[in-house]
Amino acid sequence: MSEHGKVEGDGYALANLDDLGEGYGFRKIRKELDVKAFGINAIVMPPGHAAGFHSHEEQEETYFVHQGTAEFSFGDGTKHVVGSGGVVRVDAPTVLSVKNVGEDDLVYVCAGGKDGYVGRDGVMAEGASRSEPPA
Repeated sequence: MSEHGKVEGDGYALANLDDLGEGYGFRKIRKELDVKAFGINAIVMPPGHAAGFHSHEEQEETYFVHQGTAEFSFGDGTKHVVGSGGVVRVDAPTVLSVKNVGEDDLVYVCAGGKDGYVGRDGVMAEGASRSEPPA
């Protein structure tokens, strides 16, 4: 659990995955934190379980393996084992499946979107420093 549970403030929201659900399956990050610009979910999967082969009509996806060991199988017949810290990008029409091939629970995050990268648009808040907010 997070230190404070799910928290929402003026322009932000935060939570621990445990605040977003329990047991196996999807943790709806986009819905629970009100993410508007892209889809994002966490998935908790028991050992030996596999998600069905699927693809998308429009959105590219990026997977981040937070915990455990995943096997990504693609429609071209290739398989890749990815451990904690691994990142995988998949084009919309690419067929794939994710399987937990480890002995512990698999936790991964999947973010999806379309229409490109916004670019670097961060700016320092007026009157702020790297360690202090604006006065």
